[in-house]
Amino acid sequence: MTRLTPSRRSLLAAAGGRGLSVSFMGRAAFADDAVGRRKFVTVVARGGMDGLSVSPPVGDPDYEGLRGRIAIPAGAALKLDSTFALHPALAGVHALALKGQARIAPAIASPDRARSHFEAQDVLESGGAMVYAASSGFLNRALTAAGGRRIEALSVGATAPLILRGPVQTASWSPGPSGEGSPRLPAILADLYAGDPLLAPALASGLQTVAMAPTAQEGVGDMSAPVDAADDGVAGFVRRGQNTARTLGKTVAGFMTQAGGPQIVAISVDGWDTHANQGAAEGQLATRLLYLDALLMGLNEGLGAAWNDTVVVVATEFGRTARINGTGGTDHGTGSTAIVLGGALKPGGIIGDWPTLRAEALFEGRDTRPTLDMRGLFKGVLADHLGLDRAALEGTVFPDSGAAAAVRGMV
Repeated sequence: MTRLTPSRRSLLAAAGGRGLSVSFMGRAAFADDAVGRRKFVTVVARGGMDGLSVSPPVGDPDYEGLRGRIAIPAGAALKLDSTFALHPALAGVHALALKGQARIAPAIASPDRARSHFEAQDVLESGGAMVYAASSGFLNRALTAAGGRRIEALSVGATAPLILRGPVQTASWSPGPSGEGSPRLPAILADLYAGDPLLAPALASGLQTVAMAPTAQEGVGDMSAPVDAADDGVAGFVRRGQNTARTLGKTVAGFMTQAGGPQIVAISVDGWDTHANQGAAEGQLATRLLYLDALLMGLNEGLGAAWNDTVVVVATEFGRTARINGTGGTDHGTGSTAIVLGGALKPGGIIGDWPTLRAEALFEGRDTRPTLDMRGLFKGVLADHLGLDRAALEGTVFPDSGAAAAVRGMV
């Protein structure tokens, strides 16, 4: 058993008081220098998060026609510039954007084009040029390429994600019991029923109910506390879910700000496969985005002054189709939106180029065309924020990625 330092014992005690489980393994604290104080969080939104709703291009003349009833109304969207806005559920992220602490990459994708959840997640998290090109995650390999510095890393979720698996021991934390069901089962069923006019909407309705109910997988907190009359019904479930997600963010931030705590964190958030009944400013996807926003704001609040040394990247394995489908949802696509935020971020506009939604500009006539390789985004953050050099990034962390130029100057 790894011997725990007093600071780690205090983390375990704090977690135990909330009925949680946490394990730290094996790595010594990072050096107390400028780079060593910097923190990096990756949030993997599993299921294919719809970039055209996360950052709706309300100024693109083809947006509303493609999206139909799931288009985010320009009057409800949170404006970023003359073309882009944020979904109204992302109010906290928008407030950070107005301060120059949040930006979007609105046409980004990994090298994978298969539109399979599991293949695309493998490519995203392994950092490989193709599916199953590596058995370890790129963040684990980044730990080996840190120039001799010892870095603590933590994965948050029911299972340790590929992104942090590998030869370097890392910590893992599950915010509550994992339960018996597979977190990937809803995505499998959604794919199976995608073309069924009866089962697809029924499954979507059930998943929407699950999404509204706060669960131990989504965060921490006392879900058995009495609910005021004002909190009854759907609004109450959503509000408590937001509180749960915010508490999760604060708890993770508490780990990161302890002496010897993790410098790198990977958080998995499931539930983004919206084949049916996706909704627009309100609905199934909006509820998920409310939780995501609360999680990110919990990190922001919990990190305190350390937020100024932090970069967070929210990424997903692929986007959704540009057109609404027959069940009021979207199917597996290609380009999506990544959100980059943190106090260490430099102010600026969108990251990458916008290909527009003209019919001739769509990828294979159906998807947002990616103009930015996801590996280039992560390369830029790892280089500028954590000090990894180009040789390590292209030879170890992201092998065979010479064509994916690092996005420099973001931090």
